[in-house]
Amino acid sequence: MKTRIVAAGVAALLFAVIVEAAPSGGWLGLRAGSTALPPGSRVERALHYGRDDAQVLDVYIPPAARQAPILFLVHGGGWRRGGRDNPGLAQPKAAHWLPKGYLLVSVDYRLLPEAGPLQQADDVAQALAWVQRRAQAWGGDPNRVVLMGHSAGAHLVALLGSDVQRLATAGATRPLGVVALDSAVMNVPEMMQAPRHLGLYDDAFGRNPDDWQRASPYHHLGSASLPMLAVCSSRRVDSCPQARALSQRAATLGVAIDVLPEDLSHMQINRELGEASAYTAAVDRYLDTLLARAR
Repeated sequence: MKTRIVAAGVAALLFAVIVEAAPSGGWLGLRAGSTALPPGSRVERALHYGRDDAQVLDVYIPPAARQAPILFLVHGGGWRRGGRDNPGLAQPKAAHWLPKGYLLVSVDYRLLPEAGPLQQADDVAQALAWVQRRAQAWGGDPNRVVLMGHSAGAHLVALLGSDVQRLATAGATRPLGVVALDSAVMNVPEMMQAPRHLGLYDDAFGRNPDDWQRASPYHHLGSASLPMLAVCSSRRVDSCPQARALSQRAATLGVAIDVLPEDLSHMQINRELGEASAYTAAVDRYLDTLLARAR
């Protein structure tokens, strides 16, 4: 029975990764809901933060923005596919958080096989530093940034939140915290040594245990790591246990990592955030807490 459950979970996650990586408009006949931005908002698209064609981002700017906190989004797609306009990623979140006065950024990064997870994390850190240097021109506050990522993007923001020196090396100012949306690889060595795991993890992390540890948020935790909200799908066998283990390890270091289990699929964890729900309200409360600490 356990093998059957694990196999079903693997199949469901593979389907979710394929759908999550679809371009806007969706594959397989699936479409994200169209959510309008508030009047007076504007979007600056395909801004280059680096020399590679993949190193671009979009900035969603609320009307009359002034010292706006910044929500910095990192897409999923198994480290190999997807983009900043993944269905359900930026638009519904912008529609929810721009009226609350947030400025929102959605970032692309180099993908496998050109760049592995460590290089992708460096791209995200470089993009963050680039945005912080220009934030005031858009009415944003470079000192009030929250990193948010889904799936592979959740792994990348959790890695940066754990390994804050990687952010500093890129020239980024310390963010307020991280919201990780359903990563099951907080402890990469543990997942890679599991009897059954997704083949996309082999593609991303390879066969070298040293590489696993270098890409593992769990193994980079320290007393300087960022506070984090780890949202996890309770429908998966691995996501919430990984999040809880990360939280328990962080607690021994004096770092607050909260775990938010949700009875949603891997894909719904991303797409339904921003819709009116108890889930969105819980993330709102967490963001409010981070901003209150920054005052």
